Amino acid sequence: MPWDFAEELRKYGPGSGDTAVSPDAARGYCAAVTRSHYENFTVASWLLPKSLVPHFEAVYTYCRWADDIADETGGGEVTLDLLGWWRRGLLECYWGGDSDAVTRFSTCPENGSDTLGNVSPHSTHPVFVALRETIRTFAIPAKPFLDLLVAFEQDQRVPKYDTFDQLLGYCRNSANPVGHLVLYLFETFDETKAALSDDICTGLQLANFWQDVARDFEKGRIYLPREDRERFGVTEDQIRGKTFDAAFRELMAFEVQRTWTFFERGRELLPLLPRKARVDVELFALGGEAILKAIEKQNYDVLISRPRIGKFRKARLLGRALLGQLWG
Repeated sequence: MPWDFAEELRKYGPGSGDTAVSPDAARGYCAAVTRSHYENFTVASWLLPKSLVPHFEAVYTYCRWADDIADETGGGEVTLDLLGWWRRGLLECYWGGDSDAVTRFSTCPENGSDTLGNVSPHSTHPVFVALRETIRTFAIPAKPFLDLLVAFEQDQRVPKYDTFDQLLGYCRNSANPVGHLVLYLFETFDETKAALSDDICTGLQLANFWQDVARDFEKGRIYLPREDRERFGVTEDQIRGKTFDAAFRELMAFEVQRTWTFFERGRELLPLLPRKARVDVELFALGGEAILKAIEKQNYDVLISRPRIGKFRKARLLGRALLGQLWG
């Protein structure tokens, strides 16, 4: 069935009651959500050790719910309150029924927020029932999960960025934690690998921004930094009117070339990974690189037509990653 987030929020959101969900049912819920959204997961799951699949599904569904809370609940204080509720559900995975500890932990600035919202936690949510097992099994700290919520809260407050450094700060919360979570799930996290993973994840986030300039503008967001737009003479009215010209082309060529450097650095991660992790991580990198190539192929015009990666192209990316694992 198509995903209806409003219905999911009615069933499992604040005020829905404390109906107990078994671990098996929770894992089944996460599997269904993952497969209904992530079209490549069926292929990716072939590449994962079978024991890891439900843990990847639990992490994905946590991210999916957080993303939909941020984008599908109208914005403003309602959305911020719901993100606060989601944070408390996460922290209960670490602190259990100690509500005072949850409050103290979640209001520490270094843990990513100074607010909990004004809704009650609902620790029996199937995502958190499944995620508790994943957190315990792989000793995953709260920080990457919390950092993602900081990014979603930032989306409610900051629709535009003045500088590229500010945009990179956003990527540190919106993209890089995903790579850290993957490293934890493959039991290979360390600071060296995390830094290289950050390059891949930031590159992928930037590639998605450049792919979706027109779509994001319709949502009231501009990720092209103001300093870059002014440097090349591109205005908000030009993006609004989808007016592609030499100035916009030069701006996008600059951003794409700058993004390539993140993937070039990040590729140093691949030989450091265990073989079981290499294909999945390389697919992340190849996917971002394919977006950049698609933008280049259409002469950097992302205003009229959104660059897409076709199914044949995706199959080639998978084949390349597999060959890299077999012969690398």
